[in-house]
Amino acid sequence: MRFTKMHGLGNDYIYVDLWDQQVDDPVQFARQASDRHFGIGADGLILIGPDEKADCRMRMFNADGSEAQMCGNGIRCVAKYAWDHGRAKVNPMRIATAAGVKTLELAIGDDGKMAAATVDMGEPILAAQEIPTTFDGERVVDAPLTADGQDFQVTCVSMGNPHAVIYVGYTGAIDLQRLGAAIEHHPAFPERVNVHFVQIRADDEVIMTTWERGSGVTLACGTGASAVCVAGVLTGRTGRTITAHLPGGDLQLQWRESDNRVYMTGPAAEVFTGQW
Repeated sequence: MRFTKMHGLGNDYIYVDLWDQQVDDPVQFARQASDRHFGIGADGLILIGPDEKADCRMRMFNADGSEAQMCGNGIRCVAKYAWDHGRAKVNPMRIATAAGVKTLELAIGDDGKMAAATVDMGEPILAAQEIPTTFDGERVVDAPLTADGQDFQVTCVSMGNPHAVIYVGYTGAIDLQRLGAAIEHHPAFPERVNVHFVQIRADDEVIMTTWERGSGVTLACGTGASAVCVAGVLTGRTGRTITAHLPGGDLQLQWRESDNRVYMTGPAAEVFTGQW
């Protein structure tokens, strides 16, 4: 099986082209190939193939084999693969996901390859039951949550997948491995949750660290950064346009008042190809 290793700000996945090959058991393959010691090493697996209603389709599996609805960094890499390898030479590009069809405006470099993209991430889901969470009330904004003996205030947003945003004074003081796992599996989140600890630098600038549901600590999370942009507005901490500094690099986010949609801009890179 041929594969391509790609990443968006260090959020790395194994990409498999389904136009002329297939993956019989993507759950097992995701588990084996994502292992950083005995496999290729990645945050998960993304399958790229044709779609009847869009320019291409993506399916995403976390490193533990669980299937996720959407990946903001991954979808930029899908667009880069489709453009650079001639599978979909269209701009803007429409990519089908389990969270709906997403539209991307591609930035093409002088070499003719895609360097970055702006993704229409869609409208955030804010209703507590739809995220889903078990919190009372219509929205979860700075709600109290106790995990592993520590008290937090959590704001919840779905960008097609569930996110818990927690504001802290200094992200470097957080035991992400311990607390991320505890909050991911907290009873308040029946489908588990992605966890983000956020430090405010300015009205338009934040630092964030991420624990991804099913993958653990990652260097970046596009849907998570989108959720952080929304949470900042909901809590009055930031404006509608921010730069998010993640361990793997920066993303530009905007939650537009005009259409209630979140737009994310960031790079994508191909690392190497191989055979499994």
